[in-house]
Amino acid sequence: MSTLPHDPLGTAADTVSPRNILFIGGTGVISAAAAERAVALGHRLTILNRGRSAGRPVPDGAEVLHADIRDPLAVREVLQGREFDAVADFISFTPDQALAGMELFRGRTGQYVFISSASAYQKPPTTLPIRESTPLKNPFWQYSRDKIACEELLFEAYRDQDFPVTVVRPSHTYDRTKIAMVGGWTDIHRMRAGMPILVHGDGTSLWTLTHSRDFAKAFVGLLGRPQAIGESYTITSDEFLPWNQVYRLFARAAGVAEPELFHVSSETIAAHSPELGPNLLGDRSHSVVFDNSKIKALVPDYRATIPFADGAREIVEWHDAHPELQVVKADFMELSDRLHDWSRRSLLPSSQRPA
Repeated sequence: MSTLPHDPLGTAADTVSPRNILFIGGTGVISAAAAERAVALGHRLTILNRGRSAGRPVPDGAEVLHADIRDPLAVREVLQGREFDAVADFISFTPDQALAGMELFRGRTGQYVFISSASAYQKPPTTLPIRESTPLKNPFWQYSRDKIACEELLFEAYRDQDFPVTVVRPSHTYDRTKIAMVGGWTDIHRMRAGMPILVHGDGTSLWTLTHSRDFAKAFVGLLGRPQAIGESYTITSDEFLPWNQVYRLFARAAGVAEPELFHVSSETIAAHSPELGPNLLGDRSHSVVFDNSKIKALVPDYRATIPFADGAREIVEWHDAHPELQVVKADFMELSDRLHDWSRRSLLPSSQRPA
């Protein structure tokens, strides 16, 4: 059982007019929490997906329609001419996908909410905190550049064709199923085994982690709001932690008093692991502190209330209760061991290093 109490996210105190909302996706980390929030507030929620994910159940009270969003004919058939107050697109990642979504829902919705990414903001940032006015530029990560291109396409359609887009930029948003450390469960395994844990950089860069239930408060609050049309919003927690502390909170949740952390630059990790490199260099290696004043002005009761210390316990307890999810990755074990040996050798005087 989770250490977090059941939190209805303040729904009892909220009074909103029911809106007719469509989620494209609806079972991911962000969208599942937003779906629960929307239903709890009394909105009429329809979820459109392929029906292949059973990881996060659809909340009771939501209507589910099955079609592949990449098949426009199938989507038009299943929607049967319906219109919505808001459509939230959680699964467009490239400009061609965003363009297809825009064409599908043009004239069918009062608001089209595109979920972008805070990784699209300038990396490395020249100033903190990061605001919506921070330039969008990420030379390190194709994922982020694709999100930027999607935004540019949609905002051009807003300016030239009055397409009712709203862009939301979440940062690192998690639920109980997601371990924030680079190695995932492998790092928990190594902590409990007393093995050294790889941390990128020197562990002092600042990171913001947002629980999906907190994110959902702000996200659902902007749906169907005409003030949000043509605007972009960052939605994150106001808590920021150095990476060393993130790892230590996971260790404490896993019952490890003091993990053995060792540090390797993100550039070196990227050189040894092309798979990890883009995310490290394009996001995690940079300090990110966000200004949430814009979303709070639109949704005045928004406040992130789940500290990551509680979130880490929830994550570890969930994985302890689901041993089938405790995947120890052999490649990350090997990478950690290899970089630990490398880091130890690099600290030796040059005369003592092996040839």
